Amino acid sequence: MVISTRGLVLGTTALLGTGVVVTGAGLSQLPSSWALFKESPKETIDEVWQVIEHDFVDASFNGVDWHAVRSDYLNRKYQSKEEAYDAIREMVDQLGDPYTRFMDPEQFKSMQIDTSGELTGVGIQISQEEDTKNIVVISPIEDSPAAAAGILAQDVILQVDGQSTEGMDINEVVSLIRGPVNSEVTLSIARGDERLNFTIKRARIEIHPVRFSFRQNGASGGIGYIRLNQFSGNAASEMKDAIQKLNNQNVSGFILDLRLNPGGLLYSSAEIARMWMDKGTIVTTINRQGEVDRLTAGRGQLTNKPLVVLVDQGSASASEILAGALQDNHRATIVGATTFGKGLVQSVHPLQDGSGLAVTVAKYHTPSGRDIHKSGIVPDIQIELTEEQLETLRRDQIGTPADPQYAKALQVLTEQISKGKAGETLGASNRSKSGV
Repeated sequence: MVISTRGLVLGTTALLGTGVVVTGAGLSQLPSSWALFKESPKETIDEVWQVIEHDFVDASFNGVDWHAVRSDYLNRKYQSKEEAYDAIREMVDQLGDPYTRFMDPEQFKSMQIDTSGELTGVGIQISQEEDTKNIVVISPIEDSPAAAAGILAQDVILQVDGQSTEGMDINEVVSLIRGPVNSEVTLSIARGDERLNFTIKRARIEIHPVRFSFRQNGASGGIGYIRLNQFSGNAASEMKDAIQKLNNQNVSGFILDLRLNPGGLLYSSAEIARMWMDKGTIVTTINRQGEVDRLTAGRGQLTNKPLVVLVDQGSASASEILAGALQDNHRATIVGATTFGKGLVQSVHPLQDGSGLAVTVAKYHTPSGRDIHKSGIVPDIQIELTEEQLETLRRDQIGTPADPQYAKALQVLTEQISKGKAGETLGASNRSKSGV
């Protein structure tokens, strides 16, 4: 099975807004059996079954008799598309993979970022835990209504407008939270032992995945701070622009902040890795046949200056690929907390009736062969933050000296820059002596 990396998704989450988050290639050719179900709800059921049969990462379908499943669901009677959609969700749930999921046309549309790069929603990214089925906030989008209201990573959503999320899948929760601009939604969340309610006004949110700044740093000169919020289609171009502009200001080193970055597109992660690496493996993906596809660097490096990368429990998927590549290739020092731990890759298929299907198609390993699924990337220097510190940092202190993880990253980078300058001085001194 050959899959274009541009169609592969490395996100853990649902993004609550309207527009396209990620899309992949659909089936290039429809089987002749499609005609038997033309204009029938069974058409979409069979289409979903065929995609999973062809692409799902586990050829045993996690022990499910997938052909018997097809017979069961196609032999049922459906009075409407809605009944068929419920059946599809039930069918897909049998795989036991929370990342393989069906989206009806409205839900699929809500997963897309439109050409303006904006969302309509509250601005949170959520995931459904495999074991508990809890709906968990991975991160609020910066400057979103959810961030302003005080929603935090790891908050568990218990109710939406008084309706319990227990027993719901992630698509149902997304549908409840989404809504028109300026309308309000109340989220009831669990945060540790606390139970909190947040009433949030939905808004149109402009998405820019990269933010950067030049920062004076004493004797070491200036450093470049780059914050990457997600690996969207325009993340690589914005990252390239940030690195080039900071290089033009003669920075001595970089801090790359991947905290609360839930992932995105595989090709975006690889393109960004190549900007920092001159050689080496970035990631390997393994499909259902055991075939290994290796993405490597070797072109496009924009800087070899010292680099420190910040991660936390909200750094997932594509963030973990980038952090793992830089760590295993000894290109950067990783600082922060252990990452989310998602080592699976999805392809998103638009279906014939406007619905969509995300299918887990591969596993990935870091360059050294690490499988980080459920275990995450462990930083070289671990700095855990308390809940109180996390709440403070959501109030515009992230990436400042008041941020303990950032402060440690700055200390590490400053030391690396100083060692580099000492080496340059020693080299110049040795050359002088050899010329006498």
